[in-house]
Amino acid sequence: MRDSQTWTAAPSAAEHARSVLAASWSCAVTAEGGREEFVGAHTVAQDGRVTLDVPEDSTLVAAAICAPRGEPSAVLEFADVAPVPVRSRIRARLWIAGWFVPGDGRLEFKATRVVLRRPSGAVVVDLDDFAAAEPDPLATAEARLLTHLADCHPDAVERLTRLVEADSLHGAVRVQPLAVDRHGLTLRIERTRAHGDVRLPFHAPADDVARLTERMHVLLTQASAASCPRALQRQRTDRDG
Repeated sequence: MRDSQTWTAAPSAAEHARSVLAASWSCAVTAEGGREEFVGAHTVAQDGRVTLDVPEDSTLVAAAICAPRGEPSAVLEFADVAPVPVRSRIRARLWIAGWFVPGDGRLEFKATRVVLRRPSGAVVVDLDDFAAAEPDPLATAEARLLTHLADCHPDAVERLTRLVEADSLHGAVRVQPLAVDRHGLTLRIERTRAHGDVRLPFHAPADDVARLTERMHVLLTQASAASCPRALQRQRTDRDG
């Protein structure tokens, strides 16, 4: 597969929403019968349609049968949780409103509204854009990739802070990898009473793990050539003293 010639520095809202959906293992369903949590029970079609396998005695089945056809009667909620332990681990939440269509022991969900909430705020995702978008190619591997980076290569994470402006590192007590997608790596910078995120964009998209490895090597090479931020130097002095 060749590198794409056109790309953006971050995923679109529709791509981000589809990535959250692709990586989520559980979902919460709010309907007239109440709220239920389902783990490993949903599947996602190529166009983003969600289907749930639920027990026959679930109140959700009765609610789906009794709900007026064509009218929004349920909301699916998916949480995007950072795989590496950091403050405020919920990176985003995805809500899909619509109604269920029962059939063959499964409930197919017909979406009428998709909302993605990120730290920057909530955005309504166009339904056609949502259906046409594809999840980030690293979405299902992200948890493994980030935990490996944090657990096995903390020295690399520290070296990458050389690419961060010194002001952003002022007062930092810990830096952890927060997210990665085909467009870049995001670091979470934690301070004593606050935190912030810094994004390190790749020079070209990483459409698979092999390309991601190459993009990370480029960032690390750039970091090795950069001077150590003053704020980080002060931290080292304080710890060593």
